[in-house]
Amino acid sequence: MTLRVATFNVENLMHRFDFSGYRNETRRDRALRMVDVRDESHFKQLEEARTIALTDDKMQLTALAIAQTRADIICLQEVENLEALGAFEYGYLFKMVGHGYRNKYLLEGNDGRGIDVAVMTRDETADGEAIELVDMRSHAHVTYGDLGLMTPALKDIGERPHERVFRRDCLELDFKVGGRWLTVFVVHFKSMGPGRGDKDGRTATSPIRLAEAAATRRIIEDKFDGATVDKRWLICGDFNDYRSRLVVRDGGEGGHEFQQVDEAECGFDPLLRDGFSVDLTERREPIDRWTLYHSRGPDERHLCQLDYILASPAVAVSNANAVPDIIRNGQPWRTPFPPGQEVDRYPRIGWDRPKASDHCPVAVTLNLA
Repeated sequence: MTLRVATFNVENLMHRFDFSGYRNETRRDRALRMVDVRDESHFKQLEEARTIALTDDKMQLTALAIAQTRADIICLQEVENLEALGAFEYGYLFKMVGHGYRNKYLLEGNDGRGIDVAVMTRDETADGEAIELVDMRSHAHVTYGDLGLMTPALKDIGERPHERVFRRDCLELDFKVGGRWLTVFVVHFKSMGPGRGDKDGRTATSPIRLAEAAATRRIIEDKFDGATVDKRWLICGDFNDYRSRLVVRDGGEGGHEFQQVDEAECGFDPLLRDGFSVDLTERREPIDRWTLYHSRGPDERHLCQLDYILASPAVAVSNANAVPDIIRNGQPWRTPFPPGQEVDRYPRIGWDRPKASDHCPVAVTLNLA
C-alpha cells in the first residue's frame, strides 16, 4: 500500500489585506513605491487593487503546483486560517483535482503575521485505502524552560526561558492509513531575516532554529517513550536552513555558473544527529536538491534547500528506493536552473511574479506495508 506525502510553503495564503506598508515603507510593495500616495485612504485603495489583481494568477499557479504533487497528504506552511484554505481549495484547487482535499486541519500558532502550518488530506489513497485522522495536537505553547532548552546563545539574542520555542508550531497529527499508523509533524522554523551587528541573518537566528529542532526531537522522543527507531513518523516543513547551497555567478554569454558550498553546521542538526531521522532528499544529487532561489542582487545569489521530508529510520529502511520529487514548474523566470534541470513553467508565470511560491513543493511516495 502506497501513500503520497508532500510539503509546500505556499507563501502568504492570506484572507485579508496587509496595510502595514503605509506606515512602514520597508513593507510597502515595490509597485506602490512607484505611485504618489496621497493619504492612508488612497493607499488602502491602491493596495486592495494591487492585491486582488495579483491574487487570481498566484492562486491558480499555487493550485497547479499542489495538483502536480499528487499528494494524499500535503503539509502546508504560511496559511492564515481555515477560511483562507477553504476558499483556496474550493475556488482553485477543486477546479483542477475535483473532490480531492476535503479534509483540512489547522491550529493557530505563534506567528505574529498570523501565518500557520496546515494539512490537507484526501479521503483515501490512490490505492483506495482510507485516510483517517485519529488525533491532532499543537505544541505552540511549549517554552524553552519547559524542555530545558535555554542556552547562552539564546540568552545573548534576547530570548528568555518563559518564551515559546516555536515561532509557528510543531503540529502533530496521528493518521491511520488503511489501518496502519503514521504520525506527521509539520513545522515552519524561524526565518533567517536580516543580519544583526557583525552576524549575517542565518548565523544570528540559528540558535532559535536549533532550539526548535531540539524541541521537535524531544516531542517525538516523548511520544514514543524513546523508541523512535521502529515507529512510522515523518517531519515535514520549511526548516528555513540548509546544509549546502549552490552559489550562483554570471557565466559566459548570459549563462550562470554554480558552485556547491557545504555548511559546517545547520539549524536542524539535532533532527539528524545520531541517525535520529533520515533526510530522504539526500537520495537526490547534491546539485538537484534546491527548493528556493535567494537573491539580494548580483553579488548575493544562491539556490538552497529549505523544504524537507525527514523520515523515521523504520520508514526510511522500508522505503530504501523512495526518492522525493521537487516540483519547480511554479518558479519565476528569474530563477536560474543548473544545466539539465530546466522545466516547463506553468502558463502566465512572470519574471518575478506571478509565481506559485518562492518555494518548491517536495513530494514522495511511501510504502506503508
